[in-house]
Amino acid sequence: MSELEIIDIYENANKENSKKFVDGVDSSLRVKLDTKREIKDIEWIEKMEETIPYIDNILRSPNRFIINEEEIVKIELARKITVDSIKHLSKNTNLIQSVDKKTGDVRPSKILNINKEESYDTYENKLIYTLIQNMKMFIDRRKKTLEENSSKENKNDKQLDYKALSETDREKVEISLSLNSSLNNNNQNNEKETKECLSRIEELEHKIRDLTSSEVYKIIDKKHISLVREPIKKTNVILKNVNFQYAMKLWNYLRDNFEDKTKDVEEKEDYQEQGEKKKLFDETFMLQYLILKTLDQDEAENEGTRQEVKETILEQMINNLVNMDTDMTEEEINKLIANKYEIIKYKKMEAIKEVQKVFREHIDKYLKKVEEED
Repeated sequence: MSELEIIDIYENANKENSKKFVDGVDSSLRVKLDTKREIKDIEWIEKMEETIPYIDNILRSPNRFIINEEEIVKIELARKITVDSIKHLSKNTNLIQSVDKKTGDVRPSKILNINKEESYDTYENKLIYTLIQNMKMFIDRRKKTLEENSSKENKNDKQLDYKALSETDREKVEISLSLNSSLNNNNQNNEKETKECLSRIEELEHKIRDLTSSEVYKIIDKKHISLVREPIKKTNVILKNVNFQYAMKLWNYLRDNFEDKTKDVEEKEDYQEQGEKKKLFDETFMLQYLILKTLDQDEAENEGTRQEVKETILEQMINNLVNMDTDMTEEEINKLIANKYEIIKYKKMEAIKEVQKVFREHIDKYLKKVEEED
């Protein structure tokens, strides 16, 4: 049924009977809700996505120190003679093989050799290495849980039972209406949401593989070091370096949220609605009543009477026009009536548009309120 048809039904209704009907309405609206949904724990994905760039910065500029390896070697095996080598020889003359008295040249048999080597075997680097291992383990655990629950069924059932009675002077009107809704695509929605999560996890795994391909990670990994355990040493680098500050936030988060917080939320409600929903059902009851009234014989007879009145008024109008100007032709009369008809019709249509506008505004306002309550 179109909006115009609905408006016509209201306009043509007997206003006194309609008011009696509305005043006499006694109705009830029972609402039943039965929902079950899974709330996925995906906060950890965001935490890792946020932190990985900072871990990458650490691995690109790793913390390091210089290792000096000292050893006494034969002179022909010495790689580099340093000041420290000469100082050591002067204190250990037993390493001197011969001295040329003419030139003063000293020929040692052995000498101190010092090898300097950069090492990434620092506490900070071990900490980041351990963090990456924790991330990989955390992802494997959560990914498995997601895959296991991907086909879990959700539930979203609604039921509305409306009953109403209205009595006027001559009639008694009753209505009973039951609406049931059960979403049958909840499982598909759950699978879609799981698929999106797994896609983000796959991207995370790709970024972690990039981290593990860095030189520093490979060096530490080959050493088969012991992973860092709590409590964490508060070194200056860990406390003051911004990249490490973000890394430690993730460390603490993984430690405190190791258990999966995915949970099933089940809600059941059964109550009598007294608000806007009930009012809207009452208005629908009123509309159904008015539609019912159009079937009455009396109303059909009234329609015939209205047609007779229309013909009488039209005959009188034409007689007046002819009496005012007897020379007016049939064509001129038709043109004059047509022009007036267009003007009146335009005014009526504009009025109807205003009614439609008000009608839509009330419906939109109600729907918005219903959405906010849900």
